Amino acid sequence: MPDKPRYMISVAAELVGMHPQTLRLYEAKGLVRPSRTPGGTRLYSESDVVRLRLIQRLTTELGLNLAGVEHVLRLQDELGRLHARMERLERELRAEIASVHRSYRRELVLYRPEKHPARRS
Repeated sequence: MPDKPRYMISVAAELVGMHPQTLRLYEAKGLVRPSRTPGGTRLYSESDVVRLRLIQRLTTELGLNLAGVEHVLRLQDELGRLHARMERLERELRAEIASVHRSYRRELVLYRPEKHPARRS
């Protein structure tokens, strides 16, 4: 389950090779949203760790600043939402098409030409 909160900030920071303060900064900027325990402890999911690795790649390999990272992440999130919506609409459309096809089969009447006597000239 990639969205299940499981890593405390120190573990998440170690997994991605960052300082815990960097993770706090990214949270403050809204780049990552870890869950919180009732006591307020941050818990990062596997999805959060993947997102942190992406942020790290965008900043180190591509040289983006945090404003650029924020923009890329926003676009990526929107693309994910649109992709999920498209898949849902495709499923609904397939179901509707199947329903229409089933109704056609019920209404289908086979044409059987009558046998006419031979015409005389």
